[in-house]
Amino acid sequence: MKKPVLLVMAAGMGSRYGGLKQMDPITETGEIIMDFSLYDAMMAGFEKAVFIIRKEIEEDMKELLVPRAGKYMDIEFVCQRTEDMPGVDAPVPAARTKPWGTAHAIMSARKAVDSSFAVINADDYYGPSAFNLIYDQLSKAETRDGVYDFSMVSYLVKNTLTENGTVARGQCFVDDSGYLTDIVERLQIKRERDAIVYLNEEENTWIPIPEDTPVSMNLWGYTREMMDELAARFPVFYEEARQGDLSKAEYQIPGVTDQLIKEGKASVKVLSSPDRWFGVTYREDKETVTNALQSMKDKGLYPEKLWK
Repeated sequence: MKKPVLLVMAAGMGSRYGGLKQMDPITETGEIIMDFSLYDAMMAGFEKAVFIIRKEIEEDMKELLVPRAGKYMDIEFVCQRTEDMPGVDAPVPAARTKPWGTAHAIMSARKAVDSSFAVINADDYYGPSAFNLIYDQLSKAETRDGVYDFSMVSYLVKNTLTENGTVARGQCFVDDSGYLTDIVERLQIKRERDAIVYLNEEENTWIPIPEDTPVSMNLWGYTREMMDELAARFPVFYEEARQGDLSKAEYQIPGVTDQLIKEGKASVKVLSSPDRWFGVTYREDKETVTNALQSMKDKGLYPEKLWK
C-alpha cells in the first residue's frame, strides 16, 4: 500500500490579513506556519507534500521550501489554473477572474497524487496530534462494498477562535459511531463575553454554540477515488453555476464530501484533535501565533530551528 501524501492548499491570498500570509515569517528563526505543518507531518510519517499554488508565486515558494523541508521530504508544486475544467467544453467565462474553490484546488493535483491523501490549509497551525491521527487513519483506509473510507480531523470550536474578529468554521454533526452526518458553514463565529456565538444571517441574530462543538478546519483525509469524483462532478457544478453568477460560484470540498455521504458513496470518520488551532486570519493575530510557537519551542515540543 502506497504511503499517504500531504496536500497543501497554498494558492489563496489573505484578503483580510493584507498580503500573502502563507509566506510571512512567524518566528525569530524565519519559519512560516507551513514549516510547522510540514515538520509535524514528517514526524507523523508523511514523506511527500504536494503544494497547490498560483503560477506567479511558484519560484518564491520553491526558494522558500525546497532548501528547508525539501531536504527531508519530497516536495512537488502544482499550479491551480482557472481553465482546468474537466468535462466542460467551453472557455473560461470572462467574468471569472479566480479559480473555482477548494474542491477545484484539490482536483488540480490529481496527476500528482496516486495514493490516499490528507488536505490542509497552508496558513493554519494544526498541531502534532492532527497529523498523527490523519496519517494513521489514511494508512489503513480502503474502499469497502463501494463505500469510500474518508476521514477528517475536527477541533473544539473554543480552540479555534481569534481575539481579533470573527472566524468561519464548518460545524460538524456526528453520529453515535463517530461518523460525519452533516457539516454546516458558520461564516461568523466569535466569543462574546462568556459565550461563543455565530451569526444567523437570515435573522441577523447571534446564536450561542457550545464550546465543545466539533468544527472543521479543512483537514480532510481521502482515498485516491476522491480525485476521480471531483473531476467527474465538476461539469455538474459548472452547469448549476451557469444558472447564477459565474464570477462568484465556488466548488467547495465540504459540499462534494456531503454529496457523497448523502448518496451513500462515502463515510467520513471524525477524528478529534485536542490541540489548539493557531492562524493569521487577521494581521493582529501574528503576535499571538509567534508567542505560542516560541512557547512550544521553549517547552521542547519543537527544536529551536526546525530545519537544520
